[in-house]
Amino acid sequence: MADLGSVAWPPGPIRTERLVLREPEARDRAAVIELFTSPEVGTYIGGPRPRAEFERAMPGAPRRRPGLFVAALDGAAIGVVTLGRRDAGRLGHLGPDAGEAELGYLFLPETWGLGYAAEACAAALGWFAAAIPGEPVVLCTQTANDRSLRLAAKLGFTEVERFEEYGAEQWFGVWSPAEPSG
Repeated sequence: MADLGSVAWPPGPIRTERLVLREPEARDRAAVIELFTSPEVGTYIGGPRPRAEFERAMPGAPRRRPGLFVAALDGAAIGVVTLGRRDAGRLGHLGPDAGEAELGYLFLPETWGLGYAAEACAAALGWFAAAIPGEPVVLCTQTANDRSLRLAAKLGFTEVERFEEYGAEQWFGVWSPAEPSG
């Protein structure tokens, strides 16, 4: 994903009822490694990365980049939320110019079903809507990923299309920020 362009980065920490969304820190390394090497997390994103390979690729703190938030609960990383530009070479776009803002997220399996992903993603979308008013955000997930489809609906994403990519049917949806009332 390409970055968000002219958005001021990093924002201050974003606080929700239970979480803090912030930039990655050195203390997040173990959780980030677990996210990307977990068989459960990797089920719908091409499988887990081999742990030893991932640890070598990330010798220190997780890489910081615009649009990457760590979702922390009581100071400990439990997931990541990303906002970046969708690669023009991928299937699924709103128009011919491509480069839409795209939401992504990964959370540790022990946190699934507790509403943390919805809380973190809603906060990230709220930040994005304030930073780039009026710009829609897209999301793509496998249709087999029931949890992700339920989260997309809960966040207000609506289906645009379905297509085959990475050997599986993909669901592609869009979220549009509410227009301020007059």
